[in-house]
Amino acid sequence: MSKFSWRWLSRHKSKSPDAGACSCEPFEGRDRRQLLQALSAIAGGGALAAIPQSSDAKDASELPPPKRVVTGRDGAGKSVFKSFDVTSKVVEIDANPGLTFYELYMTEGVPGLTGLEPDPMLKGTKAFPGPGGTVFRLISYPPRRPEGWKPPPGVTMESGLRELSDKVPGMGDHFEHDAPGMHTSDTIDYGVVVRGEMTLELDDGQKVHLRQGDCVVQNGTRHRWRNPLPEPCLMAFISIGGKRS
Repeated sequence: MSKFSWRWLSRHKSKSPDAGACSCEPFEGRDRRQLLQALSAIAGGGALAAIPQSSDAKDASELPPPKRVVTGRDGAGKSVFKSFDVTSKVVEIDANPGLTFYELYMTEGVPGLTGLEPDPMLKGTKAFPGPGGTVFRLISYPPRRPEGWKPPPGVTMESGLRELSDKVPGMGDHFEHDAPGMHTSDTIDYGVVVRGEMTLELDDGQKVHLRQGDCVVQNGTRHRWRNPLPEPCLMAFISIGGKRS
């Protein structure tokens, strides 16, 4: 553990009136940033250290595509790296500049785990998996639009949803025409805010504000995402296909 993380944890532990009690007060501002730095130091300067703080985040087009590492087995059954390169499927939505899908992997049914399976992304991608299937993706959401912002010339909601369905097959079909952004899928979605901040809105205007590192589990519920900041937000999602009862 680094000296920084030890000093930070010791200082905050000493401030607690009861070392055995769990504080449920949220970390804000500087304390939150220091906590992330401490955790990244404990982890040996891993993924958290590599993620820029929201004030330094760049537009998605200025960031290199994420690397996707895929493991498997060779003919002798030994574990090997089958792929260690940039994401093979990057989908940019022209109707909504800045909206970018990084399609990472998908499965259908119960995976065989032979380690010899071909890369499923070579066949393309899809909006959501069928029952028991999975889709793993990153999505970069554009910044909050300034007042008076207009979509590119000629773009309508219908044309935008068509483009979305063309590039991520079937995705646009899940979105409502009379409530922009609202959509529903027959999946459980595990989501993590990787960079930036995001607002999740449910029925009747119920909202929750998510910050870097926050997680959400969507149980097939109607919702939409809104970026509250003037900078992109990057989120990771694993969607698991289910059935409505």
